[in-house]
Amino acid sequence: MALEDEEKSSGRKEAAAARVRSPAGTDLTAGIRRLPVWAFIVIAAVYLVIVQGVSKLLTAGLHATYAAPTSVNELWRSITVPVLVSLVFVYAVIGVLGWWRPVFTDDRPVRRWLWVIPVIIAVTALAGMNYPGLGKHNAGFIVLFALSMLGVGFAEEGMFRGLGVVTFRANGFTEAKVALWTCVLFGLAHATNLVSEGPKALLQVLVTAAAGYFFYLTRRVSGGLVVPAVLHGLWDFGTISAVVVANKSYLGAGLFILADVIMVIILLIRRHRIEPAPNAGPARSL
Repeated sequence: MALEDEEKSSGRKEAAAARVRSPAGTDLTAGIRRLPVWAFIVIAAVYLVIVQGVSKLLTAGLHATYAAPTSVNELWRSITVPVLVSLVFVYAVIGVLGWWRPVFTDDRPVRRWLWVIPVIIAVTALAGMNYPGLGKHNAGFIVLFALSMLGVGFAEEGMFRGLGVVTFRANGFTEAKVALWTCVLFGLAHATNLVSEGPKALLQVLVTAAAGYFFYLTRRVSGGLVVPAVLHGLWDFGTISAVVVANKSYLGAGLFILADVIMVIILLIRRHRIEPAPNAGPARSL
């Protein structure tokens, strides 16, 4: 019995130690409306049904390839409208919960060197973009494509690095477990592509889970949701631009795989230098 009490006490101390305060000394999850983890999973499932369902409905008989729009017609049917509907759903949930501040503001800083992650994401997206392929489309397609990818960024980040992170934090999870479970759920969310893409989507699940961690760290180092959401949209714009011309591959897409590997290696090497150093100011830790 004493051992059990000691373990519970240790768990509470661990959760408290992982909760880094904002400069104002406040915890953004304190006093907010609580959402059980199972309820978040249900919300995420509804989100996925919306995205997949609307896309399937609008592309019925179109023979459109997943995440590979080659015309405005394919683009708005397979991505733009489904993303818009899901975006409204995500931020309606945030509004009902009254979570605007904890979703958009992060009070758990990491060391400043982690700015290297969003920098790599941005540089890779810009360098690996399929400019020749995009040049074969008119301005209308490019603008709609860019807005759609930005919508994807804010929808997915709002769901997983917004609602997901706040849910796990508010339920007392340590930051390590917040990162773990939001990334796992983010990866599993893309397992729905098994229906349309088959077994090859399993690799996408693993890659997406890793990407989830990159965006989680970007949220923390930037202090909020906007930077990871914009970078998420830019990254997707770059990766999907590789297939905007039918039946033509783009070698620049390999840069995105290389960047993923580089970021994983960097984080593995410096994994013990992510959280702020003890007794160091949160914004000054290197």
